[in-house]
Amino acid sequence: MIYIKTGIAVDYIKESCKIVAETLQVLKKSVKPGMETSELDKIAEDYILSCGGYPAFKGYGPSSNPFPSALCCSVNDEVVHGIPGSLILREGDIVSLDIGVVKNNYYGDAALTVGVGNISEEAQRLMDVTEKSLYIGIEQAVQNNRVHDISFAVQSYVEANSYSVVRDLCGHGVGKKLHEEPSIPNYGRKGTGPKLKTGMTLAIEPMVNAGAYAVIWENDGWSVKTKDGSLSAHFEHTVLVNGNSPEILTVC
Repeated sequence: MIYIKTGIAVDYIKESCKIVAETLQVLKKSVKPGMETSELDKIAEDYILSCGGYPAFKGYGPSSNPFPSALCCSVNDEVVHGIPGSLILREGDIVSLDIGVVKNNYYGDAALTVGVGNISEEAQRLMDVTEKSLYIGIEQAVQNNRVHDISFAVQSYVEANSYSVVRDLCGHGVGKKLHEEPSIPNYGRKGTGPKLKTGMTLAIEPMVNAGAYAVIWENDGWSVKTKDGSLSAHFEHTVLVNGNSPEILTVC
């Protein structure tokens, strides 16, 4: 079921998204060589709680293996869902920071990838292409377009730059739940998929590998890495379909 949001629901989603955006900016400024990823998780959770929200990822998933942290922190060849811990960030690493917030029973979700200290030109280019592909995808999030218009736009730009989009993971609807329909893959055929309507809120999130698109799941049941060990970058915004002008909600 695809939920259409209006009125107070949109206001509540915007409030959660504002906390997401602010948290990501706090984290971006905090990243430095020599810190453990668990430190970033604490910064994220403390900030979210101080805003009256709750970290939506913490405890999410099956009761047998819920996600243990507020932050998904994925380093270098980790694509998504990295669990913060004792890993120490090193000069030249890149790290994806992915945050979800729930407040007033409505959700926001976003991610960005940052460099740790000085990074290579190739790592910076991967991040730049991934971020640009997100905004190219967002441009397609208009009423009467199709979901895969977003997918096609992302894929076309990424592959034109000799990178690959991850195919085993995708974006999604968000708002009343953390993960809703429709699924939003980062590859697809233009003009296909569900029709976009005003009031839909979408988490659009290109995950881009420097090498091949194949990924593997780690034994923790959460962390996803590139199969070939290549670098991966991840950017995400929650977007409101609003006629012909997509509204990005996860910006400060």
